[in-house]
Amino acid sequence: MVAAGAAAVWVGWLLGPTGASAIVQIPQGAGAQVVGRILQDHGLVRSGRAFALYARWKKRAAQLQSGYYKLEGRGVPELLDDLTGGQAPVMVRLVFPEGWRAVDYAERLEAAGFDGEGFLAIVRDPPAEWTPAYVEGPTLEGYLFPDTYDLPKGADPDVVVTVMLRRFDREATPERLERARRLNLSVHGWVTLASIVQAEAGGAEEMPYIAGVFLNRLEAGMPLQSDPTVAYALGKRLPELDRYAGDFDVDSPYNTYRHPGLPPGPINNPGLEALLSVLNAKRTGENGLPYFYFFHAGGRLYLSATFNEHLKKLNRYYY
Repeated sequence: MVAAGAAAVWVGWLLGPTGASAIVQIPQGAGAQVVGRILQDHGLVRSGRAFALYARWKKRAAQLQSGYYKLEGRGVPELLDDLTGGQAPVMVRLVFPEGWRAVDYAERLEAAGFDGEGFLAIVRDPPAEWTPAYVEGPTLEGYLFPDTYDLPKGADPDVVVTVMLRRFDREATPERLERARRLNLSVHGWVTLASIVQAEAGGAEEMPYIAGVFLNRLEAGMPLQSDPTVAYALGKRLPELDRYAGDFDVDSPYNTYRHPGLPPGPINNPGLEALLSVLNAKRTGENGLPYFYFFHAGGRLYLSATFNEHLKKLNRYYY
């Protein structure tokens, strides 16, 4: 009886509270033995092996969940509860703005402690088995939906990409896809055009008009002649473009001065307003004539139906 009592005390001590606290990372697919060793290394349990044996005895070893957790060493039973659904992983809130490129998102992820390089590698060369069928281009640029996301701290790159793709799927409703089809745009064409509108517009109120100009140009077989597509082709920012250095002569399918039609894919990740502007484009003026030209000057958008009208407005408001 004395021996049994001593053993019970010892087991109680072994599985009991340590008083420590720590933020720990439980890797994806980690088994009970690995988790126990991590907890022991952080002083949260006295024996990692005892934690693993207890988890198996309770038939909960397969329920251990990955992620970052802020844990208190309250005892093995309580820690097992925390790591099998009793506590949510530590989350990081990140804002991904409209119109940013994938490389910008990768930098933001890296700064927040995520694997930005791994994220960018997946975006640039996505696995075929889980790439959405509507992605016709070689990358996932354009489909990383801009939003505010609460991500598990240290989440794997594939998790981050999947979350953003699923968010895009929620906006690509059947009704919106049908409206794009009526404009002779595939999903890829819709997103590509929206990304150009996103880059060209000074605000949401301008987007439907700019979308109208580009839709009219596409329908008429005219080149889009969009500066942001050239910037994307060169990996530059818009203010860095240098016409005198030959930037606009770059031989790239993204150069919409040299190649008619849409470029091979989106040039950024457009937001919902840009996507909807394509579906609700303002294509004609009050006189019923289609818009084919636009420019910005003094914080305003100027639209024209003819090249002569465009030149007159440029001379009056721009130069």
